[in-house]
Amino acid sequence: MLPIIFLMPLIQLIILGNAATYEIKNIDIYIVNKDRTPVSRRLEEDFLSTKYFTISGYSSQISEAKKSMQEGDTDMILVIPRHFERDLKNKHFDKLDMLFNAENGNSAAVSQTYAQSIVQRFTRQWQRNHPSLTPVKPQKLINIDTVNWYNPELDYTSYMVPGILVILVTMIGMFLSGMNIVKEKEVGTIEQLNVTPIKRYQFIIGKLAPFWILGLGELAFGLFAAWIIFGIPMVGSLVLVFFVAAIYLLVVLGLGLFISTMTDTQQQAMFIAWFLMVVFILMGGLFTPIESMPVWAQKVTFFNPIAHFIEVMRRVLVKGAHISDIKNQIIVLGSFAIAIIALAVSRYKKVSA
Repeated sequence: MLPIIFLMPLIQLIILGNAATYEIKNIDIYIVNKDRTPVSRRLEEDFLSTKYFTISGYSSQISEAKKSMQEGDTDMILVIPRHFERDLKNKHFDKLDMLFNAENGNSAAVSQTYAQSIVQRFTRQWQRNHPSLTPVKPQKLINIDTVNWYNPELDYTSYMVPGILVILVTMIGMFLSGMNIVKEKEVGTIEQLNVTPIKRYQFIIGKLAPFWILGLGELAFGLFAAWIIFGIPMVGSLVLVFFVAAIYLLVVLGLGLFISTMTDTQQQAMFIAWFLMVVFILMGGLFTPIESMPVWAQKVTFFNPIAHFIEVMRRVLVKGAHISDIKNQIIVLGSFAIAIIALAVSRYKKVSA
């Protein structure tokens, strides 16, 4: 119990104190520059010189930028129109188009604020350097048109509820499966089961299958409640959601089984499962965008199954993503499921021999 009491809170404090932040950084921006003049490139440099934006693509075609946003590789598209420099010099009102991925309404709103402040700073600098070219109303020198894709109203619940459903399904799968086998140890029935003709794979399936079905049922109930109560959009395929959920639950149940092989009491199992849950949740992109975390935390997040399933839920439900758009997440979760269940079964053989 001593490591659980003292070591786990210390690890959580060190990891989460660095990873959990509400500052939005590393916003992936795709630049569509149709002007390609020194002035338009100077505006590009103003965006990329800050710590808030990193370039994800560069093109003169808006179609390529839209495809990148649909695939989840771009958070913002900046469209610089043709004759941008010429219109500025001729005192014409010019217009910049900004398209935002508004799955996360809060991040989109903050990104808009950052982008608008950069354009305003560019405008002020232009006015100082070219006072004779400044129009009568300098604040109208550049107009900004913003469009929020996937979540036009910046509704926070459309972004949060799918992630919360992932957490609920995870808690049911991990806690119940982890404590179920430990209970057999506490009451002494595990030894009786070990001497029966029941094969190991039958024992494992019998212990995990009920919670797998229960987890899918909980997800179905949660989706129905989210649709009725919060009006969460169901843009994508629910069949695809449950297909990925079935794979994800194998990962969660495997973790629960692995925890049960490491512990002797339900109290120990609960402490370890809760420790993992806290780390998984706060580093899973539910509250803090993964792109805003330190680089080392982003790398660690690759091994966080919750992060992958939250991304799948948001992409499918809010963006209407197809299986080709989330194939990487499916491959990762499938690999995790095979690895953790194999490890748990191997560990179970060792302790029950």
